[in-house]
Amino acid sequence: MEDISSSTAVSIDLQSDGGQNDAIEVRFMALCKSALSLEENAYAQAIKIFKETKYLTSSNTSAVGSGTPEEIERFLSAFVLYSVKRLLESTGDKEHREQLSHDNGLTLCRILRSVKLNFLDFFKELPQFVVKAGPVLCNLYGADWEKRLEAKESQANFVNLSTLSRHYKRAYQELFWANDTSGGDKEPPVSSTMSFSSDFYRFGWLLFLSLRVHALSHVKDLVTSINGLISVLAILIMHLPVQFRKLSLKDEGWFAKRGEKGVHLLASLCQKYDTSEDVLKQMMEKTNSLIAEILKVQPQVASECESESLIDIDTEGLIYYKGLMEESCLKTSLNTLEKDYNEALHQNGDLDERIFIDEDDSLLGSGIASGSTSDNLTGTKRKFDPISSPARMMTSPLSPFRSPPPGSLSGAVSRMAPTPVTAAMTTAKWLRTVVSPLVPNPSPKLGRFLASCDRDVTNEVVRRALIILEAIFPSSALGERCLTGNLQTTNLMDNIWAEQRRLEALKLYYRVLEAMCTAEAQILHVANLTSLLTNERFHRCMLACSAELVLATHKTVTMLFPAVLERTGITAFDLSKVIEGFVRHEDSLPRELRRHLNSLEERLLESMVWEKGSSLYNSLTVARPGLSAEISRLGLLAEPMPSLDAIAIHMNLSSAGLPPIPPSQKHESSAERPCTEYRSVLVERNSFTSPVKDRLLALTNLKSKLPPPALQSAFASPTRPSPGGGGETCAETGIDIFFGKINKLAAVRVNGMIERLQQLQQHIREDVYSLFQQVLIQRTSLFFNRHIDQILLCCLYGIAKISKVELTFREIIYNYRKQPQCKPHVFRSVYVDRPTTRHNARTGRDHVDIIAFYNEIFVPAAKPLLAEISSAGTSTKADQVSGGKSGQCPASPKVSPFPSLPDMSPKKISAVHNVYVSPLRTSKVDALVSHASKSYYACVGESTHAYQSPSKDLAAINNRLNGNRKAKMSLAFDGADVGLVSDSIVANSLNLQNGNHTTSTGAPLKTEQPES
Repeated sequence: MEDISSSTAVSIDLQSDGGQNDAIEVRFMALCKSALSLEENAYAQAIKIFKETKYLTSSNTSAVGSGTPEEIERFLSAFVLYSVKRLLESTGDKEHREQLSHDNGLTLCRILRSVKLNFLDFFKELPQFVVKAGPVLCNLYGADWEKRLEAKESQANFVNLSTLSRHYKRAYQELFWANDTSGGDKEPPVSSTMSFSSDFYRFGWLLFLSLRVHALSHVKDLVTSINGLISVLAILIMHLPVQFRKLSLKDEGWFAKRGEKGVHLLASLCQKYDTSEDVLKQMMEKTNSLIAEILKVQPQVASECESESLIDIDTEGLIYYKGLMEESCLKTSLNTLEKDYNEALHQNGDLDERIFIDEDDSLLGSGIASGSTSDNLTGTKRKFDPISSPARMMTSPLSPFRSPPPGSLSGAVSRMAPTPVTAAMTTAKWLRTVVSPLVPNPSPKLGRFLASCDRDVTNEVVRRALIILEAIFPSSALGERCLTGNLQTTNLMDNIWAEQRRLEALKLYYRVLEAMCTAEAQILHVANLTSLLTNERFHRCMLACSAELVLATHKTVTMLFPAVLERTGITAFDLSKVIEGFVRHEDSLPRELRRHLNSLEERLLESMVWEKGSSLYNSLTVARPGLSAEISRLGLLAEPMPSLDAIAIHMNLSSAGLPPIPPSQKHESSAERPCTEYRSVLVERNSFTSPVKDRLLALTNLKSKLPPPALQSAFASPTRPSPGGGGETCAETGIDIFFGKINKLAAVRVNGMIERLQQLQQHIREDVYSLFQQVLIQRTSLFFNRHIDQILLCCLYGIAKISKVELTFREIIYNYRKQPQCKPHVFRSVYVDRPTTRHNARTGRDHVDIIAFYNEIFVPAAKPLLAEISSAGTSTKADQVSGGKSGQCPASPKVSPFPSLPDMSPKKISAVHNVYVSPLRTSKVDALVSHASKSYYACVGESTHAYQSPSKDLAAINNRLNGNRKAKMSLAFDGADVGLVSDSIVANSLNLQNGNHTTSTGAPLKTEQPES
């Protein structure tokens, strides 16, 4: 097997060029001392980390940013300074925190301005530094350094603020002029371009930031922040002079609720934003208190005030501040709010949130205005969402993928895809209207299932739920991070928020558990579900799933996945067993939450289950004994699941409010119970089917040929006999099914890559898939601590190599970057563990680029498999290659042929006509948006340059087509024999129109480096 040249340093060699080495250090020292004025302790630690990580500027220069030495140096400087700031702040040392706030304060904004970077680029490249500098930071700050760094939380907070600022700008633009129109002009007197630098606009944003600091400092979730922003809009509507009001109060889009006394302002805003009037009233109380306390403006009952801005508004229950928006008072208020925010930022600030209303601020990056912040940060260009369908543009986001049952929540028809704000508020409405009204304890029906077990397990279930949810949503552990304000009040608000989230998760858990028990009992014709309802790990997975949905609904920043795994004591492999069953048994689950769980399951399967500490490795030691030595050498085994008592002690929970447990049950472990004789049909239909069925429609028709095991076998001790018989253990059955899930996910991703690389022959797809299966079965250790896409990319290149296809790794990575699941670290940072016996080379654990991994690790391990496929030619390998021949993997299933993947399923959108639509396939995206063809197509929701709205676009397009056609023709939608045009015909037609005969891009490459 011929190796390929890995990426090499092209600019700076710190090992051989001492002068260049010194120059880099000198520049960094000057940055720390002169530009940022670091105190001595922070300066010493920054220099130490920089010296130990500066080799990153010479190793694989294309791995960061554009790959230039100067840019890599700037990124490294920013990463080091950010890490020092965050980790010193989290030490709990008051002296260090005070020193870091010395002078102007060391904030991330100051750091990025000093090194001339923006937030988008910084957060996009931060994961690379976290991986490569991990050992250095671990030695200096301890094993929990990554948790204390809170890089993901900072990024999520930035994304949320970007969303909020865009929405505030859009709402302000709809509601108000930026200039005085008292002269009677209907248009802005200065220009038609809105200027958002007005004092009123800035006042509203500063008031919102002050609200976040003083009232919402720990409730950092998007939904709560949106409610806070709505309260600020209400204040602006009531107080801005009417000559700045752009919309009349008669506009039903904004002010739909009205009575005899005028517009019901809060009720109208609640309808506009799908929020609760009670919640908004509570937020208005906090906003009003803030104005009175910070701005020192006397509140007045609005119904007793006479103001032009209150005309045609029902003022019942509203508070008014006389003179708040008058010129003299406004200037003072702005100065007060600026000063107040500066103090908060000086004490413990990270991100100066005022930059989001500064249009010319270079810190934001180019993606903020376009609304593509999240995609830009992940490094993925998602022009079209592969899980979207045209129905998404026409139905409510609350609509599940299948027809909802009677009584389920359904929304109004929406013509436009939801924005992040509307999607978040619609999902929160589901939680508020469907889940919150439920009782916070087992229903009578669920209670009968719990009482019908071999013993009544009601108290166990209730006690477990209370302890686990208290661990996920602790009551009073967050007050220490308060920026300003009264600590006791902050703790009280934190406790209220945590209690609300606990109740929502608890009710959802009981609701889905009841649905699962009902389905199981109906099919099995038994009410005794002891094996299911006494399994500790199963219940914790269900509680974790419920809590994760609550957190995802509120878009919580302070506890991102996988926090629920850590707090419940389960692993990614455990959670992967229940997600699909959870989705299927909650029919009313909104689309956004279904998408979240489907995306979450992909994350689990593609990488998280292969990480150190996953319970997958405990099962593999039983199912694949030949892997035990490697698993032990790498230290991959999962720790025992902590007991409930240990969690309760750790959380300092009192047992006074918990149900008692009989002494005979306190030390009984459900994991030690043997599997019973019957098979759970619930799991046969749900828990072990395709994990990405809802995530990727192409997997609809894929079914596992192996009979699925009972649910209890998925969570039972790995050495227990499987209830399916055949002499297998529960571990062997579970691993076979888990491998089936991995193969199905791989099949979709292989197919996506082959579609993009259209110059490849179809047999390449079968060979790549066959090789991947063989690697999974016979070289399973290649997956340890790695991402499955890293193996897929190597399989693709290896098959191309033995097939003598001219395909470079650079071309593969170029096309992989267009895949929806792509993240740059997949090909930039691959885990390797080099043996210590190597000479004249680096040894031990490290992270390298995908090419180095292919040469050093993949080729030596997979060469026999590649040789076997090469000798077999293009014939079918499924009948020739048998797993289980390897001593490493006894009794492995046979390699299966590439599954038949249907095109994206068409959906009928008309009850009268035979009109079908289907999602746009990724392979046709480039053809649709190419220079030659883009003028022929229009996307609903995106206005063309000549028109102002989608409805006018479509009308103009129809008129143009109908008017210019010489021979009028109509489509026979009503015919019984109407067929669907195949995707291949469409693709060929597009290629011919564009004058393209191949999609191959790029010239032959002599030296390869992974794409940056």
